[in-house]
Amino acid sequence: MSAIAPAATAPGPAGGRSFLLERVQPALSGLMDGSLSTLAPIFAVAFATHQPRYAFLAGLATAIGAGVSMAFSEGLSDTGDLTGRGSPYRRGAITGGGTFAGGILHTLPFLLPAYRAALLLALAVIGFELLTLAWIRWRFFSTGFVRSFISITLGGAIIAAVSAALGALS
Repeated sequence: MSAIAPAATAPGPAGGRSFLLERVQPALSGLMDGSLSTLAPIFAVAFATHQPRYAFLAGLATAIGAGVSMAFSEGLSDTGDLTGRGSPYRRGAITGGGTFAGGILHTLPFLLPAYRAALLLALAVIGFELLTLAWIRWRFFSTGFVRSFISITLGGAIIAAVSAALGALS
Protein backbone atom coordinates (compact mmCIF):
# COMPACT_ATOMS: atom_id res chain seq x y z
CA MET A 1 0.00 0.00 0.00
CA SER A 2 1.37 3.37 -1.01
CA ALA A 3 1.88 6.15 1.50
CA ILE A 4 -0.31 8.36 -0.67
CA ALA A 5 -3.10 5.89 -1.38
CA PRO A 6 -5.88 7.85 0.41
CA ALA A 7 -5.38 10.72 -2.01
CA ALA A 8 -6.88 8.66 -4.81
CA THR A 9 -10.23 9.93 -3.56
CA ALA A 10 -8.98 13.52 -3.63
CA PRO A 11 -11.33 15.93 -5.36
CA GLY A 12 -10.27 17.69 -8.51
CA PRO A 13 -10.03 17.12 -12.21
CA ALA A 14 -6.60 15.46 -12.09
CA GLY A 15 -7.36 13.15 -9.16
CA GLY A 16 -4.90 10.81 -7.47
CA ARG A 17 -1.16 11.21 -7.59
CA SER A 18 -1.07 14.12 -10.03
CA PHE A 19 -3.51 16.05 -7.84
CA LEU A 20 -1.13 15.50 -4.91
CA LEU A 21 2.00 16.49 -6.82
CA GLU A 22 0.56 19.43 -8.71
CA ARG A 23 -1.77 20.98 -6.18
CA VAL A 24 -1.82 19.58 -2.65
CA GLN A 25 1.93 19.35 -2.09
CA PRO A 26 2.65 22.89 -3.36
CA ALA A 27 -0.25 24.25 -1.31
CA LEU A 28 0.88 22.42 1.82
CA SER A 29 4.47 23.54 1.31
CA GLY A 30 3.34 27.15 0.96
CA LEU A 31 0.94 27.05 3.90
CA MET A 32 3.57 25.49 6.15
CA ASP A 33 6.21 28.00 5.13
CA GLY A 34 3.86 30.94 5.52
CA SER A 35 2.45 29.72 8.81
CA LEU A 36 5.84 29.04 10.37
CA SER A 37 8.49 31.28 8.82
CA THR A 38 6.50 34.48 9.21
CA LEU A 39 6.13 33.97 12.96
CA ALA A 40 9.65 35.21 13.67
CA PRO A 41 9.44 38.77 12.36
CA ILE A 42 5.87 39.30 13.51
CA PHE A 43 6.45 38.19 17.07
CA ALA A 44 9.89 39.78 17.33
CA VAL A 45 8.38 43.13 16.38
CA ALA A 46 5.30 42.59 18.57
CA PHE A 47 7.37 41.77 21.66
CA ALA A 48 9.92 44.51 20.96
CA THR A 49 7.45 47.34 20.41
CA HIS A 50 4.16 46.25 22.01
CA GLN A 51 2.62 48.10 19.06
CA PRO A 52 0.18 45.97 17.05
CA ARG A 53 0.40 48.22 14.00
CA TYR A 54 4.15 47.61 13.68
CA ALA A 55 3.65 43.88 14.06
CA PHE A 56 0.97 44.06 11.36
CA LEU A 57 3.27 45.92 8.97
CA ALA A 58 6.08 43.45 9.63
CA GLY A 59 3.68 40.54 9.07
CA LEU A 60 2.23 42.04 5.90
CA ALA A 61 5.66 42.72 4.43
CA THR A 62 6.85 39.26 5.43
CA ALA A 63 3.78 37.49 4.02
CA ILE A 64 4.12 39.33 0.71
CA GLY A 65 7.87 38.81 0.49
CA ALA A 66 7.69 35.15 1.49
CA GLY A 67 4.81 34.54 -0.93
CA VAL A 68 6.71 36.03 -3.85
CA SER A 69 9.91 34.24 -2.87
CA MET A 70 8.20 30.85 -2.56
CA ALA A 71 6.32 31.36 -5.84
CA PHE A 72 9.57 31.92 -7.69
CA SER A 73 11.37 29.19 -5.78
CA GLU A 74 8.75 26.57 -6.61
CA GLY A 75 8.16 27.82 -10.13
CA LEU A 76 11.86 27.75 -10.96
CA SER A 77 12.70 24.53 -9.07
CA ASP A 78 11.77 22.23 -11.95
CA THR A 79 9.88 22.39 -15.21
CA GLY A 80 7.71 19.44 -14.27
CA ASP A 81 8.82 17.52 -17.36
CA LEU A 82 11.12 15.12 -15.52
CA THR A 83 9.24 14.92 -12.24
CA GLY A 84 5.67 14.91 -13.53
CA ARG A 85 4.75 17.68 -11.11
CA GLY A 86 2.87 19.72 -13.69
CA SER A 87 3.13 23.33 -14.73
CA PRO A 88 5.79 25.29 -12.84
CA TYR A 89 3.64 28.42 -13.16
CA ARG A 90 0.66 26.75 -11.50
CA ARG A 91 2.81 25.18 -8.77
CA GLY A 92 4.53 28.52 -8.18
CA ALA A 93 1.22 30.35 -7.95
CA ILE A 94 -0.22 27.74 -5.58
CA THR A 95 2.89 27.71 -3.37
CA GLY A 96 3.18 31.51 -3.32
CA GLY A 97 -0.51 31.94 -2.61
CA GLY A 98 -0.36 29.35 0.17
CA THR A 99 2.68 31.05 1.69
CA PHE A 100 0.96 34.43 1.63
CA ALA A 101 -2.23 32.95 3.11
CA GLY A 102 -0.32 31.16 5.87
CA GLY A 103 1.56 34.35 6.75
CA ILE A 104 -1.29 36.82 6.56
CA LEU A 105 -3.78 34.85 8.68
CA HIS A 106 -1.93 35.32 11.97
CA THR A 107 -0.96 38.86 10.92
CA LEU A 108 -4.54 40.12 10.63
CA PRO A 109 -5.21 40.10 14.40
CA PHE A 110 -2.59 42.84 14.73
CA LEU A 111 -5.05 45.20 13.07
CA LEU A 112 -6.62 45.36 16.53
CA PRO A 113 -5.23 48.35 18.42
CA ALA A 114 -5.13 46.52 21.78
CA TYR A 115 -1.78 44.71 22.11
CA ARG A 116 -2.90 41.86 24.38
CA ALA A 117 -6.09 41.20 22.43
CA ALA A 118 -4.16 41.16 19.15
CA LEU A 119 -1.56 38.81 20.60
CA LEU A 120 -4.15 36.41 22.03
CA LEU A 121 -6.15 36.37 18.81
CA ALA A 122 -2.96 35.79 16.77
CA LEU A 123 -2.12 32.83 19.02
CA ALA A 124 -5.61 31.41 18.50
CA VAL A 125 -5.24 31.80 14.73
CA ILE A 126 -1.87 30.04 14.89
CA GLY A 127 -3.54 27.16 16.74
CA PHE A 128 -6.13 26.96 13.95
CA GLU A 129 -3.36 27.02 11.33
CA LEU A 130 -1.48 24.20 13.05
CA LEU A 131 -4.63 22.07 13.26
CA THR A 132 -5.37 22.74 9.60
CA LEU A 133 -1.84 21.79 8.52
CA ALA A 134 -1.99 18.58 10.55
CA TRP A 135 -5.38 17.77 9.01
CA ILE A 136 -4.07 18.31 5.46
CA ARG A 137 -1.09 16.03 6.13
CA TRP A 138 -3.42 13.42 7.63
CA ARG A 139 -6.00 13.67 4.85
CA PHE A 140 -3.73 13.64 1.84
CA PHE A 141 -0.47 12.04 2.98
CA SER A 142 -1.60 9.38 5.50
CA THR A 143 0.45 11.00 8.24
CA GLY A 144 -0.90 10.51 11.75
CA PHE A 145 -2.89 13.58 12.81
CA VAL A 146 -1.42 13.79 16.33
CA ARG A 147 2.12 13.17 15.08
CA SER A 148 1.70 15.86 12.41
CA PHE A 149 0.26 18.32 14.89
CA ILE A 150 3.10 17.74 17.36
CA SER A 151 5.76 18.04 14.65
CA ILE A 152 4.35 21.23 13.21
CA THR A 153 3.72 22.71 16.66
CA LEU A 154 7.29 21.95 17.71
CA GLY A 155 8.61 23.86 14.70
CA GLY A 156 6.30 26.78 15.40
CA ALA A 157 7.19 26.80 19.10
CA ILE A 158 10.90 26.94 18.34
CA ILE A 159 10.40 29.83 15.91
CA ALA A 160 8.07 31.70 18.28
CA ALA A 161 10.42 31.25 21.26
CA VAL A 162 13.45 32.50 19.35
CA SER A 163 11.59 35.48 17.92
CA ALA A 164 10.04 36.38 21.27
CA ALA A 165 13.45 36.20 22.91
CA LEU A 166 14.92 38.44 20.21
CA GLY A 167 12.02 40.87 20.59
CA ALA A 168 12.45 40.94 24.35
CA LEU A 169 16.11 41.98 23.98
CA SER A 170 15.20 45.47 22.84
